[in-house]
Amino acid sequence: MLYEVTIDGKNHRLEVDRSDGGWQCSLDGLLVKVDAVLNRRNVLSLLMNGKAYDIKREPTTTGINIIWVGTTRYAAQIRDPRSLRRRKDGAGNDLSPKELVAPMPGKVVRILVSEMTEVEAGQGIVIVEAMKMQNEIKSPKKGILQKLFAAEGSNVNAGDVLAIVE
Repeated sequence: MLYEVTIDGKNHRLEVDRSDGGWQCSLDGLLVKVDAVLNRRNVLSLLMNGKAYDIKREPTTTGINIIWVGTTRYAAQIRDPRSLRRRKDGAGNDLSPKELVAPMPGKVVRILVSEMTEVEAGQGIVIVEAMKMQNEIKSPKKGILQKLFAAEGSNVNAGDVLAIVE
């Protein structure tokens, strides 16, 4: 897992992977093996290179956390680049074409929009029925429905491309 971390205004790159019952961490390229235990809510106990640390977190409403390492206080912000990318892609203002994919196997019961029609972000495009429940598949962005790959009555598998919005 990759994170972008800002501590007291200084940016760092943190990579974390499970390893031999502990964690293998790389902070700005420096490898460190860490054992970590969540003692209680917002309190983490770390063992790094034979030295123990108690880390306490004070959440705030601003998105910046106050982190205490012993008696030293830090302002910390952690960002997961994958979630930033998802939020950006979901914003609906991207110029690249977006695929609508079937989230589960089912049967296409209704097409709500025809090809070459302008659609809004979040507008229903296709209805797929799975386990007697109808699920509306919505446009991920504002644009034009360029191509429909689904037809009413057809069966689809999870991950099948149903349409493309440009």
